[in-house]
Amino acid sequence: MPEQINQQHGDRLSMNYPASWWRNMWREALPSGNGVLGASVFGGVEQETVLLNHAQLWHWGHKDELPDVSGTLSRTRELMDEERYAEASWQLADALKGHGYGTRLASRFPLAAIKLIMPCGSAFREYSRTLEMDSGEVTVCWTDGACRFGRKLFVSRADDAVIYEIEGSGDGLVTGEIGLILHPSDRWADTPEFKELEKSVETGSDEAFAWYAATNDDGTDFGAVLRIIPQGGHVETKEGLIRFDRTRRVLVLVKVFVHGERSRDWARLKLELAELAAAATYERLLQRHIALHRPLYRSASLELDDAQLDSRSNERLLLDAYQGEAPLALVRKMWALGRYLFLSGTAADEQAEPFGLYGLWGGDYRLVWSHNMANENIQMMYWHAHVGGLGKLTASLFRYYEGLMDDFRENARKLYGCRGIYIPAGTTAGIGVPNQIVPVILNWIGAAGWLARHYDEHYRFTGDLQFLQETAIPFMREALQFYEDFLVTDEDGLYKIYPSVSPENTPSNFMPTDGKPLAHPMPTAINATMDIAILKELLHHLIEANRAIGGDPEETRSWNKMLDRLPAYRINKDGAVCEWIHPAFEDRYAHRHLSHLYPVFPGHEVTQEIDPDLFGAFETAVRKREIGAQSGWSLAHMAAIYARLGDGDSALDCLDVLSRSSLLPNLFTLHNDWRGMGVSMNMPTAPIQLDANLGWVNAVQEMLLQTAPSLVKLLPALPGRWKRGRLAEWRFHTGRVSMEWDREAGLFRTELIADRDTDMVVKLPDWVSSCTISAQEAQPSPLGPSYYTVQMKSGAPSVIIETEHCSCKQ
Repeated sequence: MPEQINQQHGDRLSMNYPASWWRNMWREALPSGNGVLGASVFGGVEQETVLLNHAQLWHWGHKDELPDVSGTLSRTRELMDEERYAEASWQLADALKGHGYGTRLASRFPLAAIKLIMPCGSAFREYSRTLEMDSGEVTVCWTDGACRFGRKLFVSRADDAVIYEIEGSGDGLVTGEIGLILHPSDRWADTPEFKELEKSVETGSDEAFAWYAATNDDGTDFGAVLRIIPQGGHVETKEGLIRFDRTRRVLVLVKVFVHGERSRDWARLKLELAELAAAATYERLLQRHIALHRPLYRSASLELDDAQLDSRSNERLLLDAYQGEAPLALVRKMWALGRYLFLSGTAADEQAEPFGLYGLWGGDYRLVWSHNMANENIQMMYWHAHVGGLGKLTASLFRYYEGLMDDFRENARKLYGCRGIYIPAGTTAGIGVPNQIVPVILNWIGAAGWLARHYDEHYRFTGDLQFLQETAIPFMREALQFYEDFLVTDEDGLYKIYPSVSPENTPSNFMPTDGKPLAHPMPTAINATMDIAILKELLHHLIEANRAIGGDPEETRSWNKMLDRLPAYRINKDGAVCEWIHPAFEDRYAHRHLSHLYPVFPGHEVTQEIDPDLFGAFETAVRKREIGAQSGWSLAHMAAIYARLGDGDSALDCLDVLSRSSLLPNLFTLHNDWRGMGVSMNMPTAPIQLDANLGWVNAVQEMLLQTAPSLVKLLPALPGRWKRGRLAEWRFHTGRVSMEWDREAGLFRTELIADRDTDMVVKLPDWVSSCTISAQEAQPSPLGPSYYTVQMKSGAPSVIIETEHCSCKQ
């Protein structure tokens, strides 16, 4: 198998058009980042903006003391027992409002903008802008008359700085002015908070440096210092800007600070930039950065046919996708871009935050849904990480939620009178108390249990017993403590979870009959399928974790008794698994969330091997979902579900729809199509949500590799259009896998390497008719003719599985 696949056009975003979304050009910028500091390059010829963001820069949040309203739970349940569900739904929200409670989540916002103005001699020709994902380098090039000009930029992992170079070629000499400014907002004039921010801005410059600072709402300063290093020509200052004239090349270095004091931090950064400039060239700094960036980017690789050789621009790929099928080059490029965004937008560093819906590239001051949302979105952004070799970047996710545990404990006690933790769906840095005071969010209790799956997965992929004992098990225990106090039993002795929400859906029999468009008219029900599935999974994970550490067997017996009290999933008249187990609530298919499919994906509870009939009911449920109600991220989620169902063509069809409904030219994903085309829900704002970018990564990976604790499926949902391809260094829980296939030639070959001792079942593609397996400890599994039980030892030779001859079942 190849050690690594060649990096070619598939690792480059190439565009022939500048960022152009009217008045919000940051939406179509090209991104660079080091996990903490982000830069968005707009790419105008005469006027270029580089927007700077920092992971720890938030503002305009407000945290109230949470009142104790736990007494409302009994009243809520009384009303639900009387079938007064709509009234019950608002009990908790109204109680908080009655106390004047008004916590407000914070928003990320731009730290500053590098503003560059370069006069043009002629109308531009041969314009292009590119992003080299393998290095994180953004380039803008054009021809002006007889001269060729170029600008290139990256955010350095090695030096924690923005590195920016402007140069001409041939007879082209560079003239312009550059400085740091507060990036303006479309809503600047109508919000007093903007004016306060604007008044706090201070800038300055001399012939070597430009500096900038503003004051955040917590009283601390944030800002940046820019250092210019011209090659020849003349330099002068002009109103906080630096003007350079007829230089061959200009190197610009920028460092930023947050939570600081401007005078002190300006002085510090000037010294740091002087040291960096003393021995710096652009190429030398780039190589220092690449040494850290490239191992992350190349931690896994993928080829689909010859897609990596396709040099079509983004614009051309999107036009072709718009005809109905995403080109292989676009599919593969989106897989690579999602990984690039993830490793550029978060890090294992202490300063890093979890990857957010805008990454590190949001361009306004009150972004739509810029918080961390745990009823789907943040989970989706991490599903791909371990299989793709980026598992160490999950550290910021755990650190973030661990840092809010005191809030979560207070929530459980004051909202519901329970021990343990209640995690609100939405949180931001330092704000872990309820904030979206509406039933559809407030009455959903599943966030802690869903996040617990990420703790469990991290342990399974790393084998880190210290993490399991000190971090994962304590978190899972507190998540379960809440359930232990919250649960009641019905007349049959089975658990009854209520109030219970299936995010963010309303049962069809509680939708308005007058057709009035209400988003969440009555979401509060009993025994949402997702709630039962999350609790069941949490119990299984705790039982297995307790066994791994040699814990108290009495706890395991107690948890098994809880499992026995969970109600069975219900099937409706259409043969689909119900979204609510309680019969009072009828399914509504016109919705984007797919929460009740949790046992199939992201969970592993219901599989074809274990329960084919129930598995079929889950398949019916996803096929009943209406396409016009979907969003960008839900299409990515749906693709992963179809992959788990083994239907690669339907999975790919979801990505096809996503590519022609919710992709911008820079391949950022949007929440929805805003053009009234009928293939997703219709919202005029169409906010950026990069969860679908990362969900695309996961969906592709689910089509090619599915890994459960004791079962690994190879090419389990290979679409018919993916005739041949290769992947290298993907991960299963205890090792690594590389594969290559050619359906038309009947070729299949895989190499499995154990990083820890492994005893598992491997399922081969159904179309592989015969094969050889190099491992001595491999034998057919009772699960079927395509299944093999394989035992591997860490450090032992890899296991090779390959077709014996060129024949396959079509």
